[in-house]
Amino acid sequence: MTWSCSGSPGNAGPQSLASPRMENWIPRRGLLWRCTRRTGSSCAEAPPPARYQHLSAAYSPITTETQRERQKGLARQVFEQDTSGDERSGPEDSDDSRRCSGSPEDTPRSSGASGIFDLRNLAADSLLPSLLERAAPEDVDRRNEAQRRQNRPRALLTLYPAPDEDEAVERCSHPEPPREHFGQRILVKCLSLKFEIEIEPIFGILALYDAREKKKISENFYFDLNSDSMKGLLRAHGTHPAISTLARSAIFSVTYPSPDIFLVIKLEKVLQQGDISECCEPYMVMKEVDTAKNKEKLEKLRLAAEQFCTRLGRYRMPFAWTAVHLANIVSSAGQPDRDSDSEGERRPAWTDRRRRGPQDRASSGDDACSFSGFRPATLTVTNFFKQEAERLSDEDLFKFLADMRRPSSLLRRLRPVTAQLKIDISPAPENPHFCLSPELLHVKPYPDPRGRPTKEILEFPAREVYAPHTCYRNLLYVYPHSLNFSSRQGSVRNLAVRVQYMAGEDPSQALPVIFGKSSCSEFTREAFTPVVYHNKSPEFYEEFKLCLPACVTENHHLLFTFYHVSCQPRPGTALETPVGFTWIPLLQHGRLRTGPFCLPVSVDQPPPSYSVLTPDVALPGMRWVDGHKGVFSVELLAASSVHPQDPHLDRFFTLVHVLEEGVFPFRLKDAVLSEGTVEQELRASLSALRLASPEPLVAFSHHVLDKLVRLVVRPPVISGQMVNLGRGAFEAMAHVVSLVHRSLEAVQDARGHCPLLAAYVYYAFRLPGAEPSLPGGAPPVTVQAATLARGSGRPASLYLARSKSVSSSNPDLAVAPGSVDDEVSRILANKGVDRSHSWVNSAYAPGGTKAVLRRAPPYCGADPRQLLHEELALQWVVSSSAVREAVLQHAWFFFQLMVKSMALHLLLGQRLDTPRKLRFPGRFLDDITALVGSVGMEVITRVHKDAELAERLNASLAFFLSDLLSLADRGFVFNLVRAHYKQVTTRLHSAPNPTVLLTLRMDFTRILCSHEHYVTLNLPCCPLSPPASPSPSVSSTTSQSSTFSSQAPDPKVTSMFELSGPFRQQHFLAGLLLTELALALEPEAEGASLLHKKAISAVHSLLCSHDTDPRYAEAPVKARVAELYLPLLSLARDTLPRLHDFVEGSGQRSRLASLLDSDTEGEGDIGGTINPSVAMAIAGGPLAPGSRTSISQGPPTASRSGCPLSAESSRTLLACALWVLKNAEPALLQRWAADLALPQLGRLLDLLYLCLAAFEYKGKKAFERINSLTFKKSLDMKARLEEAILGTIGARQEMVRRSRERSPFGNQENVRWRKSITHWKQTSDRVDKTKDEMEHEALVDGNLATEASLVVLDTLEIIVQTVMLSEARESVLGAVLKVVLYSLGSAQSALFLQHGLATQRALVSKFPELLFEEDTELCADLCLRLLRHCGSRVSAIRMHASASLYLLMRQNFEIGHNFARVKMQVTMSLSSLVGTTQNFSEEHLRRSLKTILTYAEEDVGLRDSTFAEQVQDLMFNLHMILSDTVKMKEHQEDPEMLIDLMYRIARGYQGSPDLRLTWLQNMAGKHAELGNHAEAAQCMVHAAALVAEYLALLEDSRHLPVGCVSFQNISSNVLEESAVSDDVLSPDEEGFCSGKHFTELGLVGLLEQAAAYFTMGGLYEAVNEVYKNLIPILEAHRDYKKLAAVHGKLQEAFTKIMHQSSGWERVFGTYFRVGFYGARFGDLDEQEFVYKEPSITKLAEISHRLEEFYTERFGDDVVEIIKDSNPVDKSKLDPQKAYIQITYVEPHFDTYELKDRVTYFDRNYGLRAFLFCTPFTPDGRAHGELSEQHKRKTLLSTEHAFPYIKTRIRVCHREETVLTPVEVAIEDMQKKTRELAFATEQDPPDAKMLQMVLQGSVGPTVNQGPLEVAQVFLAEIPEDPKLFRHHNKLRLCFKDFCKKCEDALRKNKALIGPDQKEYHRELERHYCRLREALQPLLTQRLPQLLAPPPVSLRNSLNRASFRRTDL
Repeated sequence: MTWSCSGSPGNAGPQSLASPRMENWIPRRGLLWRCTRRTGSSCAEAPPPARYQHLSAAYSPITTETQRERQKGLARQVFEQDTSGDERSGPEDSDDSRRCSGSPEDTPRSSGASGIFDLRNLAADSLLPSLLERAAPEDVDRRNEAQRRQNRPRALLTLYPAPDEDEAVERCSHPEPPREHFGQRILVKCLSLKFEIEIEPIFGILALYDAREKKKISENFYFDLNSDSMKGLLRAHGTHPAISTLARSAIFSVTYPSPDIFLVIKLEKVLQQGDISECCEPYMVMKEVDTAKNKEKLEKLRLAAEQFCTRLGRYRMPFAWTAVHLANIVSSAGQPDRDSDSEGERRPAWTDRRRRGPQDRASSGDDACSFSGFRPATLTVTNFFKQEAERLSDEDLFKFLADMRRPSSLLRRLRPVTAQLKIDISPAPENPHFCLSPELLHVKPYPDPRGRPTKEILEFPAREVYAPHTCYRNLLYVYPHSLNFSSRQGSVRNLAVRVQYMAGEDPSQALPVIFGKSSCSEFTREAFTPVVYHNKSPEFYEEFKLCLPACVTENHHLLFTFYHVSCQPRPGTALETPVGFTWIPLLQHGRLRTGPFCLPVSVDQPPPSYSVLTPDVALPGMRWVDGHKGVFSVELLAASSVHPQDPHLDRFFTLVHVLEEGVFPFRLKDAVLSEGTVEQELRASLSALRLASPEPLVAFSHHVLDKLVRLVVRPPVISGQMVNLGRGAFEAMAHVVSLVHRSLEAVQDARGHCPLLAAYVYYAFRLPGAEPSLPGGAPPVTVQAATLARGSGRPASLYLARSKSVSSSNPDLAVAPGSVDDEVSRILANKGVDRSHSWVNSAYAPGGTKAVLRRAPPYCGADPRQLLHEELALQWVVSSSAVREAVLQHAWFFFQLMVKSMALHLLLGQRLDTPRKLRFPGRFLDDITALVGSVGMEVITRVHKDAELAERLNASLAFFLSDLLSLADRGFVFNLVRAHYKQVTTRLHSAPNPTVLLTLRMDFTRILCSHEHYVTLNLPCCPLSPPASPSPSVSSTTSQSSTFSSQAPDPKVTSMFELSGPFRQQHFLAGLLLTELALALEPEAEGASLLHKKAISAVHSLLCSHDTDPRYAEAPVKARVAELYLPLLSLARDTLPRLHDFVEGSGQRSRLASLLDSDTEGEGDIGGTINPSVAMAIAGGPLAPGSRTSISQGPPTASRSGCPLSAESSRTLLACALWVLKNAEPALLQRWAADLALPQLGRLLDLLYLCLAAFEYKGKKAFERINSLTFKKSLDMKARLEEAILGTIGARQEMVRRSRERSPFGNQENVRWRKSITHWKQTSDRVDKTKDEMEHEALVDGNLATEASLVVLDTLEIIVQTVMLSEARESVLGAVLKVVLYSLGSAQSALFLQHGLATQRALVSKFPELLFEEDTELCADLCLRLLRHCGSRVSAIRMHASASLYLLMRQNFEIGHNFARVKMQVTMSLSSLVGTTQNFSEEHLRRSLKTILTYAEEDVGLRDSTFAEQVQDLMFNLHMILSDTVKMKEHQEDPEMLIDLMYRIARGYQGSPDLRLTWLQNMAGKHAELGNHAEAAQCMVHAAALVAEYLALLEDSRHLPVGCVSFQNISSNVLEESAVSDDVLSPDEEGFCSGKHFTELGLVGLLEQAAAYFTMGGLYEAVNEVYKNLIPILEAHRDYKKLAAVHGKLQEAFTKIMHQSSGWERVFGTYFRVGFYGARFGDLDEQEFVYKEPSITKLAEISHRLEEFYTERFGDDVVEIIKDSNPVDKSKLDPQKAYIQITYVEPHFDTYELKDRVTYFDRNYGLRAFLFCTPFTPDGRAHGELSEQHKRKTLLSTEHAFPYIKTRIRVCHREETVLTPVEVAIEDMQKKTRELAFATEQDPPDAKMLQMVLQGSVGPTVNQGPLEVAQVFLAEIPEDPKLFRHHNKLRLCFKDFCKKCEDALRKNKALIGPDQKEYHRELERHYCRLREALQPLLTQRLPQLLAPPPVSLRNSLNRASFRRTDL
């Protein structure tokens, strides 16, 4: 019977194998192999697989991938916002609406009633069947609950993003099985080789060379592409070729890809007479096309070739070579998958991934090179270089290769040998068929042994590779380099070297171990080097590959024989003449000899017994070439899993072997060991192990560790005395582990574990000599791994029969010739290597078909056995400081070794049924206690010195204790945990940074809680009283099903919901976890954000694992599990003030708690208290005993000062709380809710409110938007930064983590965390998601939102049932209704809304007074939400919403026979809805109105009342409002038109203040959306004035504004809000002015909003005016807090006014006159408006905007912009077109106004008059000569003053004035004079500006300068006396101008420096010239001017004399 061992947890056998009582002991992390018999018999007693291990949080990580798998099959939830987007772009948007544009006035208000849509003819939605029945409230509740429970997802957290993998410290995975090491693998296929002439066979050799490292990096691959006819020429020499030598394709492995790797191809041919050049000549000269011409020559050559093949067929000669640069092939073939996992398809060993790390990063640039994932390429090599006899060595080859990369290569100048070699190069497939290993074993799959094979070529890596041996390999490579026979006399020119592997000195003892090349036998006894013709000192490039026998002895040697080969057949001359001999003994002092040798060559045959000596020994009577100098250079290279090739390892293995065999004396090098000296030698070799080279140490690490374990457990007995080597072996083990760790540092996983050592513990380690005693008398079998070892020259685990000694020198080393390899060849007879699964399953593994089983070694005397785990614990505890340091660095390894040893001890000793307390002796448990204590102390003391080590130690300790829970007594383990906690607590008080310690302890707890039996360990079903023993018996806790079936007695419910002492004693681990959470959520906790995240993530991860655990799938079972987390509800509730506020736009978190928290301040918050002594004992938080009695005691505001939680942490905590609420027993929750104090209940409701906000559905569009964001990173940055500052995470670990994120090669299986995409972190790994992924995210988010809301609804129902009979019912129910209303108002699915509306109906029917007697706000909110849902596009939502609205009206009516309140609220709600909601569907709302009408008609109970009639009136009124929405929809894109329409609707409600107020607020919202803050503020001022009017009607209060008049200073427009006379309206009528705004508080709110908008718009002066009305109200209410805030804001406003006094800093608005002309504009035709545009809007901008908008509406080529501002003649316009005239206008003020309008603000506020000027000449041109230049001034007046509640106001008045040329000249001169004066008087003076103005005034100008103006208008006195006054005025203007020029020149003179004096003199000269020219013009007198003006003279500057053109 054989056994197989498998470490894979996935294929863990049938469940029936496991005995039910086993489930508690099964250890974790692969502590046992699964053992199953290969025979057919049943195996009831076989050790079971770890049945539940895969269910633990450590082994079934909840990742994004697993979550996605579980999310399959989710139903799609229907959301309004997802459907609306689709439907809005539907047919509703018809073209007709675009084509017509009317003014707001073109439909009268009543047109809706006349019925564009007749309400009666519409189809109603289907009615809810039982709505009108009057059922008992209990029945309704029961029915609602049953419906809510249907089709709910079982696992809430499956819908939530997977836990953050950064925090998953408990994450484990089984290590990868040790595998054979491969680099990147390339498949090379040789397809054909063709020369111009075919005359003889040619043979090929392929190998890889690294030109940079100057190293050959693969063995040779030999191929033969000759035709059968050519092969036939060698028939005389050939045996039948073995199939393995016919391979034409090879797989090369490259561990270190580099751009300098070449595939070198060498060609050889049969030896012939003549040197290489002569032999190549025919191939270079003759062409295939000339075959006929060269027929005779060819025939001659063929004949010669045939003769040479017959005679010299066994010899070869070098022929030609070439090289292929691999990097070129890879890059030119393109790398589509360059980013894919470059490990190739077959995973390599660890080294490969490690070495790609640091080295490859360091070598940048073109070094980045990868040979995986490129496209296959077929290559035709056409040029070969002939070999040169003097340059055959590898050194020459590397020079050639370096030269080949240069552009001007010397090689290119040589004449090539033309040929065509076709090869295919491609990445090797994962499992190639017909593949042979380097030892020629078949690699599965090998379908047919006759198929042509592909050879795997052994790699010689360019640098070290650290990987353990996993398969038997024992190869030797022999490289002859050169031979120097120049001093040798005689005919020795054609030299060949023959190599033989000799097992003895007899010629017959040459072993067939040399691998054949191509087309020959598989193994040969001898092989020859190629011959270089006529060369006495040849160089060689040959490689001989030998298969070393498993047992090499002292007699084994390599024999080299040198022959002279006679190329010409001469009579009497032998074909080959031996001319020299030399040899290499393969063993020296028991070690294999490798490396370079320079050997002397003997002329004579070696004498007998030569093989034990080296040729360096001058044997007497022998002749040597060149006087015994070294003339033959050769190198040996071994690739062996048998020979370590390291002196320290060799010595250690030899000594251990000697002890095992017990054969003394024993020769070790030159010394002979006796029993007395062997102990000392062994101790020395143990301490010398640390000096071993890393590469062989790692390669033989498994076997070294096995031997060390053996020395610990089975101390050797020497001379009858037991020698205790435990301490030495333990120290050696520590050093070996450190060395292996160091060598493989870059591939450690996130916890710093070396995968190689982890694999050793998991797969290879076994207890030495322990055999399981099996029933049925089956023979014992060792459970072990086949790690090859060697004693003196052979593997100890291949126990080979040895014959009697034949060696005189060392009797232990001889083996009978011929018998050496019997056993190995038998083992490998089938030549099968299965790499399909892990190494453990391979044929060579124990139990495989080729397994090598080892006999128990003979021991001298008794067999003293010790248990490894006991020895390890003892040695660790007593170890010295140096060793302890080494052990602590890698404590995980020793802990895992101990645990595996304990598990094997229990299994093999059949102790699994032993009671836990008796399984291990007391002294061992004492050692464990001491060990845990000391390691715990190390964690605490090192945490500030070496945080990284502390973190690793902490995790190792936690895993160890977690493993002990599976094996040892639980009570003992819990005591260890408690002791550790106390240790940490003691240290916390004095620690400089307690956060770091708390973080570590959090990780510790999390790892403990990841145990697969975590729930059972918490005793979920026992009563809350301390158990007799903290270690429950196996029987009571094993069977999960029975655990939950027992009914727990009813304890005091409150203590179940708090972290009380009893709770923590009963549920030990859960208590630890929740206490950690409570401490992290403490407001005073330092480093809080990091702790929050860690603690919440730990709970989240556990809950996720419960959700996915099939053991807890049943609801009653899950309810029991939920009981372990009940205190989480109290914790979340008490943390509420510091949770992230997900409710947008609201700063107040405790919305509902404050309602219920009136008289309870004194009582304190009783819930959530933690007993401080228990907290200290178990948790050890940073609280001093007695410092605080409660985590959240005191008023609710007390804890707000603490660190707030991030959005992500808050959301996760809320998800966990929802999980508890969903899964806990409802009756239990009800009893708890009944015990809560009112403020606590209020906070619970707040918590539910927050849950609704946190999980609200964002919509598909949001997912598309977020697709470019990485939201999570910003949330986590604070926590990450804190980690870095506090040093709680090691720098190396952080680097490893980052490199893992970057590196595509990272070992993903062993990584503790992977950065996966989560909900918050939408795209940190990949920016763009596919459409499917976004669809899936939206689907999951929709389901999560629905389920979260339903859980909240369930909880609300429980609360309602609880408080129905309590005294504080009203306040609680009000709060409950607020939560329900919030849920109905947020984005919810149709499914939730059906249930939510059902709950709302039930609430209103049970408690109608909530809505109809108390505050009206609830009713208003409810109406708004119901109406919104009545307009839903989803029919199911409409059905329920219209049913709810109908019942609301009915209930209001039944209370007072009239439903005025609901009527008013519904009408206002609809107005509000229509004004603010963009995608509102009036068509669907009409259907709902029709449905409500139908209900009213069908309601039999109210037939006799006026109810149906009132409903009908209301419905028609609503229908009319809807008609306006049709228009609003049309103008959605035209903001001015839309605001005009809203303005008209608001004006239509002049008699209904509530509705007018609603529309004013709608307008304000719209303006704010468009960024028109001034207009939004005006809307609010109008609203406030409206409210003030009606408050004045109700009461006469001094502190209130008198009405509109009080607001006149803010805007003159507000007077239009004056109330309609008292007889029309009575404000105290039911439902009238009943909104929340028609109160003092409402007025205050409106004024505050107005002030806020004014501030945003920069109108700070208006802010002051607003507050003048607000301050008296606040003073009257003594609201000093608000007064302080108001005065603060006033101070800010005044400060800003001061700083921005010049006005340049704030630019208010730009104004344009816009005229519309054309019938297409409808009522806008010939209308003029003044538009207010944002500041600094250019004319082109508004022109482009309006043109684009109307073009889109009317079509292309219809709209034209009139470019000038002249009066428009409509008769000249095309009636088919639409014309727009746009002119820039400026505010205009009369002279008297300017006295009051002093500031920049005054001149930009309250504007009614605007001016624009148009230049023209009499002949129609705009500009002409000065004498004919006229100007038209147009003054426009608007209906209202800007800013108003609209941004465009109609022009109501227009005046025009025409100025004559001289008047134009006067204006120009006055302007220029003003500019001069300003520049002169400016303070501080601006010299540059002054000079510019002066230059423009006095500088010589060509035309239209001041002189030109004077000459035109002042040269002659006008004839027309009417112009005398103008003439004189212009003259005076010029005089003033000259005076100002003089002042300016004086000022300039004072300002300039010496460098500008010349410039100033120039300006003075110009001025003098100007003055002289003007002098005669200015001195003319007009005597008539002294007479009074005639009456008819028009004064153009007097406003009264303007000619007016009124509109």
